[in-house]
Amino acid sequence: MENVILFFFLIFSVVIHEYSHGLAAYYNGDDTAYLMGRLTLNPVAHLDPIGSILLPLVLALTVGVPFGYAKPVPINPLRFRDYQKGMIMVGAAGCTANFIAGFIFSLISGIAKGMASEIFQLAAFINFILCFFNLIPIPPLDGSRIVAVLLPPRFGELFNRIERYGLFIVYALVFAGGFRFLVPFCSSLVNHFSSLMHLNF
Repeated sequence: MENVILFFFLIFSVVIHEYSHGLAAYYNGDDTAYLMGRLTLNPVAHLDPIGSILLPLVLALTVGVPFGYAKPVPINPLRFRDYQKGMIMVGAAGCTANFIAGFIFSLISGIAKGMASEIFQLAAFINFILCFFNLIPIPPLDGSRIVAVLLPPRFGELFNRIERYGLFIVYALVFAGGFRFLVPFCSSLVNHFSSLMHLNF
């Protein structure tokens, strides 16, 4: 039952991540996600069979940390009113949504009791992992979008060429346990924010 609840929180977390990308793009003048039916919180529109179901299951059974992703929201940067600002906002939007969710779940875990507290702690942890892992500047992760527009054009173009191999690099990093370096940091964030509620109650 606990694993089912955590899977629900994971799906919620990857959906708000992608929805936030689409919303940021829409705010900056690109309605591609809206026209393709992706500017929605309906999970069906975002789920990826491998990234949202198979990968979390395999990781939960192997490394003990459920992790996954949804189908990337399509964007057309050429429609942004300000290309650089748009790319930075879209790149940061998903991570920001996960950080806010992690913060809220941490606070809830601080006032919940027993198993409920543990589940919300894990939900917060998942969101913080999604937030900071996606900030790693490896295409197609969100951090690469931000870095690419901040680099000089020549280097930005070369950097973007890595994307054809990026997904393989990310998979290798995940299955090698490369995100484990984030575990102590994300755990400390959960503990810190949850303790704020202990101070107030």
